[in-house]
Amino acid sequence: MDGQLSQVPDPEATDPTATAPAPAERDLADLESSLETGLTAARAEAGPEHSLGRLAATVARLRQEVREAHAAADGRALVEMAKGVLVERLHCGPAEAARQLTVLAERAGVPQLELAAEIINQASRDRLSEAARDFLEQAAMGGAEVGGPGRDTADRAVAVRLRTAESSALAASDTQSVAESLLEHALAPLGAVGVAVWAAGADGSLTLAGFAGFTPEDGARWHHVPPGVATPARRALIERGAQWFTSLAVSGLPSIGQREIPEGGRVVVPAGTGGRVLGVLEIAWPQPLDPQPPAVQRQVEALAELCAHTLETTRPSAASGLPPTAQPGVDPTLSELVDLADGLLDSALVLRPHLDVHGRLVDFRIHHTNIHFVDPAGRPRGAVTGALLLEAYPMAGGDSGLLAKIEHVHATGESFRTERMALTALVDQVPLTAAAGVSITRHGENVLLIWRVQDEAARVANLLQHAQRLGRIGGFEENLVTGQITWNSQLFTLYGLAATEAPIPLTRLPAHAHPDDADTIGRFLRALLHHRRPTSAAFRLQRPDGVARYIRVIAEPVLADDGRLVAVRGAYQDISAQHWTEVALAATRDQLAQTEQQAAERNRLALQLQRAIMPPSQGPMEVDGLRIAVRYRPAETEHLVGGDWYDVMVLPSREILLSVGDIAGHGIDAATDMVVLRNALRGLAATGAGPAQLLTWLNLVANHLTERVIATGICALYNPRTRVLRWARAGHLPPILVRGQRATSLPLVKGLLLGAVPEASYEEGRLRLEPDDLLLMYTDGLIERRDRSLEDSLHQLMSMAERTTAGLDQRLDHLLTHSDADTDDDTCLVGIQAR
Repeated sequence: MDGQLSQVPDPEATDPTATAPAPAERDLADLESSLETGLTAARAEAGPEHSLGRLAATVARLRQEVREAHAAADGRALVEMAKGVLVERLHCGPAEAARQLTVLAERAGVPQLELAAEIINQASRDRLSEAARDFLEQAAMGGAEVGGPGRDTADRAVAVRLRTAESSALAASDTQSVAESLLEHALAPLGAVGVAVWAAGADGSLTLAGFAGFTPEDGARWHHVPPGVATPARRALIERGAQWFTSLAVSGLPSIGQREIPEGGRVVVPAGTGGRVLGVLEIAWPQPLDPQPPAVQRQVEALAELCAHTLETTRPSAASGLPPTAQPGVDPTLSELVDLADGLLDSALVLRPHLDVHGRLVDFRIHHTNIHFVDPAGRPRGAVTGALLLEAYPMAGGDSGLLAKIEHVHATGESFRTERMALTALVDQVPLTAAAGVSITRHGENVLLIWRVQDEAARVANLLQHAQRLGRIGGFEENLVTGQITWNSQLFTLYGLAATEAPIPLTRLPAHAHPDDADTIGRFLRALLHHRRPTSAAFRLQRPDGVARYIRVIAEPVLADDGRLVAVRGAYQDISAQHWTEVALAATRDQLAQTEQQAAERNRLALQLQRAIMPPSQGPMEVDGLRIAVRYRPAETEHLVGGDWYDVMVLPSREILLSVGDIAGHGIDAATDMVVLRNALRGLAATGAGPAQLLTWLNLVANHLTERVIATGICALYNPRTRVLRWARAGHLPPILVRGQRATSLPLVKGLLLGAVPEASYEEGRLRLEPDDLLLMYTDGLIERRDRSLEDSLHQLMSMAERTTAGLDQRLDHLLTHSDADTDDDTCLVGIQAR
């Protein structure tokens, strides 16, 4: 059937109408009656021993005949439609068309039903035929399996299924029958188990117009979905596009059938024509839905379009409770809408959808403008009425979004209102923009567009109203001659009064204020009413609901020409938020000052403690062949006072203890921890143990005898008799040895930070000092920079130590002065020179 249809001659000249009717042509009512008669006869004929088996066989046979009759009845409409196409194409009568259909089917080797569907597809070229063609092309190319699990592979061709569903829907008397037909003929072969057709209301609600595959209880429960309730159908309505959900439970959206098949997949597709969404088609699968090929997606969209035609031309089921729709082609709301527009005092336009040749919405035609219509460009009504919206207002499709808002309202039925929108019209190709309040509503298939162009006075009044609302300001005027008092709406709100209650005169203001503010109110009233000068006052207003608000009142007198006081006008402003903010700010300021004072005192004590133990500089000491000098530089900022320490002590064994360390942290706590570790090391060194053992014991002190101090340090013991220096480190930078003109860093012996772990061991290094050797021990505050690694900083320190040739004190001063560290940390530097 790919070519043009041509008439086939009949060699036998047989009359097609003379053939015996097939079993599928039996009348359905007769078959159903035969089912009951057969059941009765089977019961009467069955003996006691075979009654059950014979009865079951009879029931199965009669039910099979009924199913075949139903299938034949569903396909009969397709055959009749194909005959009609042949009558038009071949210019023949119905009998000849029937004969041609029979002959063509025999020659093609296909059933008449499939041939009839193909003839209709070729003639229509609509979405159904496109969906069938895509499906068959994908199957021929070896595409992925279509549909869900359990699909009947022996089912009829896709074209037959879709056309059968279409003919059944067109013949259906209500939407319920359409839903049942879609499930049986088109969707069940795809694995679907449920169908729901939702009708979209003008208020954004959804009404269940028909369903199949779900229980009647579920249908009654989901009879109506109010506006704003999130469901899969509403998601499709808002997005105006098909929504595919792998699992209803995963989506988190409730819908019909969620109790029976909570894990099943769902598909929801808007059903609309001419750019207007009339409802939503929802399809349910029994299990999670895998991504479907384009062929299936096209089928579903074609079925949604069929549902839109049904919602537009048929009544919903009686159970749905929906009002009947208008007859096709008749819009009884148009004349009523025109009358409504003429009764409005604002500019009103009645818009009708304008469709292209394919039935797609492309614009709106201005059907009517009311007598109060004001064009932003100054044109008369006749220049706008009858024109397309984009012809009259080309800028409506631009940034203002007016056309998009109209399309959304027309599609969904959801009203749109805004107090301010820019309306732009072209005057001699010059855009002229005016601000207007806009309202858009849908009435049937028409749209009512209302706007009120704001003049300068209206814009200023609107701006003042919003300023008073945002500033919580209420204005008043009191006529002292007539006693008339005028309040705006915001002032009633400030006082906690209803707008229908009488305003309160100024003379009764003390009765509504806090008793402690009586003097303030009295001075305010004397200045205003007696001295007749502008004045203001702040007081606590006692509202009827028991709420107290801090209010500032500002007023001025209005004098007549002869100097008499005739009126008073002014404003109230709610300053409660400002008052409580000032109170909180004052309390915070006091607390901050106290905290700063406490912090300064703690830092002062820490600095005093640190300087008492370690003075900034300690002159050269001569100890058993060693010349020792110390430099200590505290942090520039007092609150960064740290825990760096050094110590030099001659032990009872005549060995010299040399140590440098750094406590993690700053402030009084760091200074206190420094004193603890420094004194502990002194006491432990008296035992005669080596540096590694001393650090092992000091680590135990840091873990168990303090509040988990973390520190680095170097401990060294120098034996004057052997000139050997034994040393160990706990996460500290290694000492630098300057011998001759070359500076080197001592090897990194292993050792963890003090306080890092309870059990730690430390390695010990040995060095024999030669005459004039210089050993530098220091903390990281001497070299640490934020933009440079410690390794690079260490190399720079060694270069500076090599270039310095002055005495020991001058060397240390030079290194401390030219240090480029930028961490503002305290620094300790110890120089040991062998004699």
